[in-house]
Amino acid sequence: MQPLLTELQWRGMIQDIMPGTKEQLEKEMTTAYIGFDPTADSLHIGSLVPIILLVHLQKAGHKPIALVGGATGMVGDPSGKSEERNLLSEEVLNLNVAGVKAQLEKFLDFDQSKSNAAEMVNNYDWFKEISFLDFIRDTGKHITVNYMMSKDSVKKRLEGGTGMSFTEFTYQLVQGYDFYWLHTHKNCKLQMGGSDQWGNIVNGVDLTRRVIGGEVFGLTSPLLAMSDGRKMG
Repeated sequence: MQPLLTELQWRGMIQDIMPGTKEQLEKEMTTAYIGFDPTADSLHIGSLVPIILLVHLQKAGHKPIALVGGATGMVGDPSGKSEERNLLSEEVLNLNVAGVKAQLEKFLDFDQSKSNAAEMVNNYDWFKEISFLDFIRDTGKHITVNYMMSKDSVKKRLEGGTGMSFTEFTYQLVQGYDFYWLHTHKNCKLQMGGSDQWGNIVNGVDLTRRVIGGEVFGLTSPLLAMSDGRKMG
């Protein structure tokens, strides 16, 4: 079996990759995750590439985690969005999470008897226990506003004149905490996603390294795009 990165490169599925990722994947069975946004009760075709990443990861002997963003879905990812989208209720999000989970189970092997069995997690399960004051005190102090303002997803919205709510602005910090939590509780060392997620992935890596000195990495794949170049979704 070919090493994971060799396979992904041959398939044209690597856009950005952090230094040290190759060495980590060759050193040991590595737990990696991708987040899926439950904005509907079904994944769309644009989610196919991230799913394929997890499939190849598992086939190469590594452990995949599919994170369904029950909490981040309440905030809304501004990446690639020209305007703020409507926020969903907890009831609708729970229905969407169930639908997404059923679909992912068709692609990944969740047989718990295997050392690299896939896992499904919902970030609402840990965020529901965290108070706002605890989060901004224990997590927010590690990331500067200057750093958050430098992200393309923020700059494009501000330059476009539509602006960005505080809710959306904090998304990158909330998603970054996911990586920190998964590294701490699941020994997760790699986050993957589409190229539009690079800023969020870097944020999670930086947060994890600053808080606990964790050795974590990230890689992205090209997006599926429509004929006019827009992200397919």
